[in-house]
Amino acid sequence: MADQSGSARFQTLFESALQAYEKKTGVTLAQHPLAQQLQGCQSTQEIIALLQGQIQAFDEFRRDKVIKTIKATLSILTPLSAAASLADAFGLVRPEALMVSFHFSDHFL
Repeated sequence: MADQSGSARFQTLFESALQAYEKKTGVTLAQHPLAQQLQGCQSTQEIIALLQGQIQAFDEFRRDKVIKTIKATLSILTPLSAAASLADAFGLVRPEALMVSFHFSDHFL
C-alpha cells in the first residue's frame, strides 16, 4: 500500500513538473526536439551517441562563451595598459599576465 501512495505522489510531482516546464517554455516536453530524437532511437548505443553529441555541443558552446569573454576583457585591458600614465599609475595589466592569458585561451581554441 505504501508503494501505491509513493507512486501516486511521484505521478503528481511528475505531472506538476511537466506542466511547469510547458508553462515556462511554451513547449510540451514530448514536443521538445531532444525528446523526439530520443523516441527515434532503437538501441542503447543510439541513445548514448545522441546524448554524447548533446554534451559535446554544450561543451563547445560553453568554451566559445568563455573565450569570447576573455577576448572582450583583453580587448579592453590591453589598450588601457598601453597608456603609459594609466599603466604606471595603476599597473592594470602586466605583460606577463597578458602572456598567461593568451596561453590560457590557446588551450580552449
